[in-house]
Amino acid sequence: MSQALGELLELLKLEKLEEGLFRGQSENLGLPQVYGGQVIGQALSAARYTVDDDRTVHSFHSYFLYPGDPEKPIIYDVETLRDGRSFSTRRVKALQSGRPIFYLTASYHGEAPGFEHQNTMPDVAGPENYLSEPELAKSIADQLPNKLKAAFCSEKPIETRPVKVVNPLKPHKEDPKQYLWIKANGTVPDNQLIHQYLLGYASDWGFLVTALHPHQVSLMTPKFQVATIDHSIWFHRPFKMDEWLLYVIESPTASNTRGLVRGEIYNRQGDLVASAVQEGVMRFKNR
Repeated sequence: MSQALGELLELLKLEKLEEGLFRGQSENLGLPQVYGGQVIGQALSAARYTVDDDRTVHSFHSYFLYPGDPEKPIIYDVETLRDGRSFSTRRVKALQSGRPIFYLTASYHGEAPGFEHQNTMPDVAGPENYLSEPELAKSIADQLPNKLKAAFCSEKPIETRPVKVVNPLKPHKEDPKQYLWIKANGTVPDNQLIHQYLLGYASDWGFLVTALHPHQVSLMTPKFQVATIDHSIWFHRPFKMDEWLLYVIESPTASNTRGLVRGEIYNRQGDLVASAVQEGVMRFKNR
């Protein structure tokens, strides 16, 4: 296991304060706020401690209320809404400095046989044909701000290899579609709930920015704001985060300063393992 992945797993473990109440530390990725995937991953981690071992997440829906401070810990308050014969439901409130910054509702279900069908995985060349994000960042490192240089060029807990490369310093007009190969940077413990909250963590990276592609802007465009409003995932089938997954992303629409993105996540065998949807703010400040 890489040091970066080990540190992420520790970050997502959480400290139990009392029944249903947990504390998580924050990581600073050089962004002005806490990375949204961290809050999602920690909220799912908190909820898992309250659910029977034979049930895993089949869906979650979340809202980001305020940007988190990457220098402060976050408290996660888990509420049990339901424990039925087949399903369990949890609501997680994330608090920082006494104020709610995020809410997540997750539903859990055990294994059960039933009908199956799915979309077909797109025909995309394998991950060995593409460079990782740190490798790509190093090619423009001399142009990156110092606070971002270390974060972008260093080893990552989740390796991401984009099929379409967009230079954030010189964004050009592209269709609002992207393919990302993603994989944990090392071996992950054999617990599906851990693989699920790692995917929750990874799913926020490179997602909303796909909606920026037709507009020749990026996260680094001066006086431009990009922020997640809500984020949902449906988990369809078991998967392993330490094996390559293809994240198929498209943005069907942007309007009224908001962009919508949808994602499908496949393993290399072509199984559709998860689907994701996110809406976020994308606008110039002071306009």
